[in-house]
Amino acid sequence: GSHDTMTYCLDKRSAVSGNESKLVKFLNKCMPCIVHPIIMKWSTTQVLTATEQLEAGVRYLDFRIAHKANDPSTNLYFVHMVYTTVTVQDTLWEVLRWLETHPREVVILACRNFDGLTKRLHSHLVACIKEIFQCKLCPRNVVPTLRTMWQLGHQVIVSYEEDMELEQHCELWPAVPYWWGNKTSTRALIRYLERMKRRGRPGKFFVAGINLTENLGYILLHPFGSLKKMTLRSLPCLKIWIKQQYPGPKKECINIIAGDFIGNNDFVKDVIELNTKI
Repeated sequence: GSHDTMTYCLDKRSAVSGNESKLVKFLNKCMPCIVHPIIMKWSTTQVLTATEQLEAGVRYLDFRIAHKANDPSTNLYFVHMVYTTVTVQDTLWEVLRWLETHPREVVILACRNFDGLTKRLHSHLVACIKEIFQCKLCPRNVVPTLRTMWQLGHQVIVSYEEDMELEQHCELWPAVPYWWGNKTSTRALIRYLERMKRRGRPGKFFVAGINLTENLGYILLHPFGSLKKMTLRSLPCLKIWIKQQYPGPKKECINIIAGDFIGNNDFVKDVIELNTKI
């Protein structure tokens, strides 16, 4: 999986998301030439496009969806502190085009965040999803083994973090839990993941996030840093942790593993190779 999949196309001219703190919005308004480049450095989590991530082997896409404040249109974007240049609808068509040339592949689209979405915009988004993927959508009453999905022509599982929409649409699956450590150090992140494993895996899909998270104190201590530098330093240790994991139904087993900058350091290869342990 890729964490914050769409941040490779963040808009350098974008306003700060409405969900961000008043302090961040105030500083960005007062000192945009200084603050905005810092926001971009610490918001970008991927450099590969959605298609390139799929080509690399990613099968879980983390879509943080938003509607821009004061935008009269129904255009939806992705968001991570700032908004993306590409729309949600264009990206869904992009995923469809890739699936049509890879008919035996299955992807999970995790629709989350929903910054600024009204009931009307939720209805619009779900209608777009159903229109674009049609029979490729796997309903949640199907047990999604690969054999079953191949037989039925299903290729897409959409998890949707909004209960009202779930009740109305059998094509939407419940939100996939994401183990987010919110840690700035690799050791602290691994301790968090091990603690979560000891509690026991959820019964269905879930994500272990190996992504580090900056905070204001960390940024101030690393004025020339970036999320990419922070991530690349952590990868050797996280690579060792990944190789020690086991997939499957047992208590301490792992399911989906998602990270930042997924094109680096054999991350995808290491995760896929875990399946040989089954």
